[in-house]
Amino acid sequence: MPTEEFSHSVTVPVPPTRVFDHLADPESYIGLSPLIVAVRDVDAAGEAVRYTAVERFRFGPLRWDNPIRVTMTFPAPGRRLRSDVHSPGRVRLVADVTLTPEGEGTHVNEAVTVSYPKGLRRLVIGQATKVQHYRLAELERRMARG
Repeated sequence: MPTEEFSHSVTVPVPPTRVFDHLADPESYIGLSPLIVAVRDVDAAGEAVRYTAVERFRFGPLRWDNPIRVTMTFPAPGRRLRSDVHSPGRVRLVADVTLTPEGEGTHVNEAVTVSYPKGLRRLVIGQATKVQHYRLAELERRMARG
C-alpha cells in the first residue's frame, strides 16, 4: 500500500501542559477536526486511550458517518502524543504531535503518515491535509481564547 508523510506547525500562546491536556482528551476532537461529530467507547487503559470517533461526510443532501478506531499513546507525556487511526477502506493514519516550549507559548508540530489503497490517493491525501490544516488552525483559535 502506498504511504505518504507530511507535517504542519503552529505556535499557540499557552504552555505545553495546557495544549497536551486538551489534545489528550478524545472529546476535544469534536469540532477540532472538522469531520469529527462524536466520540464514543472511550477506554483509558494503561498508557493508551482507545476510542471510536465518528467522521461525518456530506454529499449534497446525503450524509455518511464513518466510524474510525483511534488509539492514542503518549511517548513523552506532556510533550508528545501519537494517534493511530484505522478507518474503513484500509486507510491508516498516524499523527505524531510534538509540543515544544517557545517563549510563553508552545510550538505545535503534527507529522502525519498515511497509508491507503492505490485508487484512493487523491481523496485520502486531499482530506488528510485539509483536516490537518483545519485542526491546527482551530487549536490555535481555541488556545488564543484562553
